Amino acid sequence: MGLDPVPVGDHALRADQTPGLVCAHHHLYSALARGMPAPPRPPTGFTEILELVWWRLDLALDADIIEWTAKLGALEALERGCTAIVDHHESPNAIDGSLSVIADACAEVGVRVNCAYGITDRHGAAGAAAGLAENDRFLSEGGRGMVGLHAAFTCDDDTIAAAADMAARHGVGVHVHVAEGEVDTWSRLRGHTADDWWLVHGVHLPDDHDLRGTIVHNPRSNMNNAVGYARPHRFTNPVGLGTDGIGADMLDEFRLAFVRGREHDVTLTPDEVWAWLEPGYGLFPEARTDRVTWGYEPMDPWRLAYSPGVSPRTIEIDGVTVFRDGTTTLVDAAEIRHKAAEAAHRLFDRLENMT
Repeated sequence: MGLDPVPVGDHALRADQTPGLVCAHHHLYSALARGMPAPPRPPTGFTEILELVWWRLDLALDADIIEWTAKLGALEALERGCTAIVDHHESPNAIDGSLSVIADACAEVGVRVNCAYGITDRHGAAGAAAGLAENDRFLSEGGRGMVGLHAAFTCDDDTIAAAADMAARHGVGVHVHVAEGEVDTWSRLRGHTADDWWLVHGVHLPDDHDLRGTIVHNPRSNMNNAVGYARPHRFTNPVGLGTDGIGADMLDEFRLAFVRGREHDVTLTPDEVWAWLEPGYGLFPEARTDRVTWGYEPMDPWRLAYSPGVSPRTIEIDGVTVFRDGTTTLVDAAEIRHKAAEAAHRLFDRLENMT
């Protein structure tokens, strides 16, 4: 089965080209997590994975570490043909200005980003207020983003209502984790959601959940956290595809989403899973005009589902070549990796000394 050339702007894509790919849910702050010190004890479930790994990591972030983790994450996304990222950020000890640090870092690499700060009451009312203020500041200053919520189970009802009201006032959606684990009290979002909300995971949602918005599937992360399979093709909501912070290789995530779905339902087709890449263009319509030329043709979902290792050769964003012959043109990739490694050492030292 072949794909017809897709008209984009005034030009059609060649058989070896796609638009820029979009990662519909990322945590750029996790780019430095690889190699981090082991948690105090092995987590035994989803809640302990949050408590012993991710909620310790986000406490250790400062503005400098956020800058280099965002640059490394953006660089690695670009190197895999991903030109746009929907990011969800949390750094309880470095909230003010954090979204601008991420946006500036991605702009330097040349990658588009939609930012949100994940508000939570885990650090008290003052922490939630600071998160709300950071979302408000960033959006008021013209930043591209949404209002972030961590998840209903870590937020008071008043915080959920405040985030929904703020998002409506700014004309954007809310980016929130939903039913990733059984512990989530996702039903408290009923009555607040809208079509522009970004509902991430949805693993434990019933079919009749009554939530509005796009459900973003993250198959690799869900498998890694042993939270279960979302069976996303059962939803009537639009379905997007993200990585939940494990890189931004969207061809690889597509292949994984396909085989995970196929394990559940052998009639699932690559075309159905490829369509999960589509909702991201609702947030980044200009990414459709980005050009990624791959070392493979045709870029057909049925072939790609069984073809690991397909890599980009050239990437153009807004008509500018940002990747050529295996390297970036706007930034020094080696320097970013060197600086990111230095930041990772500082991060790991903090984690080692954390009580």
